[in-house]
Amino acid sequence: MSLLKFTKKGIYCEQAKVYIDTWKPVDYAIITHAHADHSRNGNKHYLSTSLSKPIIQYRLGKDISIEGIEYGEKRVINGVQFSFHPAGHIIGSAQLRVEYKGEVWVVSGDYKLENDGISTPFEAIQCNVFITECTFGLPVFKWKEQQIIYNEINDWWKKNKTEGKATIISAYSLGKAQRILKNIDSSIGQIYTHGAIYNTNEVIQHMGIDLLETTLVDDSQKKKDFEGALIIAPPAAIGSSWEKRFPIHETGIVSGWMALRGARRRSAVDRGFVLSDHADWEGLNLAIKATQCEKVITTHGYTDIFTQWLNEQGIEAQVESTEFEGEGNQ
Repeated sequence: MSLLKFTKKGIYCEQAKVYIDTWKPVDYAIITHAHADHSRNGNKHYLSTSLSKPIIQYRLGKDISIEGIEYGEKRVINGVQFSFHPAGHIIGSAQLRVEYKGEVWVVSGDYKLENDGISTPFEAIQCNVFITECTFGLPVFKWKEQQIIYNEINDWWKKNKTEGKATIISAYSLGKAQRILKNIDSSIGQIYTHGAIYNTNEVIQHMGIDLLETTLVDDSQKKKDFEGALIIAPPAAIGSSWEKRFPIHETGIVSGWMALRGARRRSAVDRGFVLSDHADWEGLNLAIKATQCEKVITTHGYTDIFTQWLNEQGIEAQVESTEFEGEGNQ
């Protein structure tokens, strides 16, 4: 019997009678991180990291039954030992280590190896079986050092400001937006945020995490207030009626998908910046090597290609289908 198996409801540990990152309601769900494709509504009880707990409650409701535990803290359920370990993906994100009778599996959730300055950095966990995402599991995906991207964003903002334009940048409300705010040059000008990002920031700040203060975009501002400013908004806001409130402006998107030719044009934005909260090709391979695992199970992403690559390298690998979405337009 496999320690973990993939079912119609999620990744299931039969010995403990618990599911991991469910996509249908269950009695007990262990959650790797607070993104919507991994933490869904309807479960009777949730277990997450202490850092993810307030964010999940904000998303799913304060009345849900949820417990948060620290990284490395062990929880034993019917003889199976569970513990969370940093994934470096977003604030509170974790890999889940599962051990039973000396056999160790690790569910990676989503992860990246580069320290973004706001998420707890990734830690490699040795295991027998590693369940890995491969959102960017192609050699074409090779990230530049993140400071290069921040410099590009700063230079673009400065240029727009000298031209009297507003700068609107598209970034996922949980994860990418906070990463940008942690690393952007705030001395350039005023920074505004869309309500979805502003409210998420408030939850994170109440957790004691230091974030740059921003101004909420609301109906009290006039178009001239935004001249030379940076506005951070979720992808859905770009091209919507919400965007029409701003004066002459340029738009940009921050995403790993901007590494693909034509991605910026298809997104109908002026600039594309290649910055992802997921591991690139090299990061995926380094992470797998560091686990010293005997087998890899690939989920969401370029699973077939990446699995074939691993098998060619002498690493036993197989694909399992899930309802995880990976980066999407993050």
